[in-house]
Amino acid sequence: MRERRASQGVRRAREFEAFVAGAAGRLLHTATLLTAEPRDVNPRARRLLTLTLARTYASWDRLHGEDPYDCARRELAARFQRSAWHQYGSFGRRRTSPDHVLARLTPQERLILVLRLYEGVAEEQTAALLGLPAERVRSICARAMATLLHPPRGPAPAPLKVAPS
Repeated sequence: MRERRASQGVRRAREFEAFVAGAAGRLLHTATLLTAEPRDVNPRARRLLTLTLARTYASWDRLHGEDPYDCARRELAARFQRSAWHQYGSFGRRRTSPDHVLARLTPQERLILVLRLYEGVAEEQTAALLGLPAERVRSICARAMATLLHPPRGPAPAPLKVAPS
């Protein structure tokens, strides 16, 4: 009995290591996009990924044939959503750092945009994951795309003064 549990633990650890070897890079990139941090300096994204992988490992035996990447992505999205709520006081505030192009978006806009465009999650699945109507997800995604494609212009140039002739 004891040997059987030990061998199951070893098998579980190997399966999880194989999953992490294949999926951690993409999940880290997703987390980095969500946090809008630079690719090289991304402590919040790394922490988000670490907590996500720890939760995924804890529930590894309960997956029962589910796609582990999908479960990890759902956990990552939920953790980001909760952390953004706690960090900003509401899910709609923008980050103050203009270093990343996605920093112009609210955390909710970033989450929806990353799930829809980078991760390829269907609109209905994204809506179910976030507890929003599909129409709301569609409008937030459209607004986020418009913000990225048509950034606000800077101040108008000063008018030229013509010297009297």
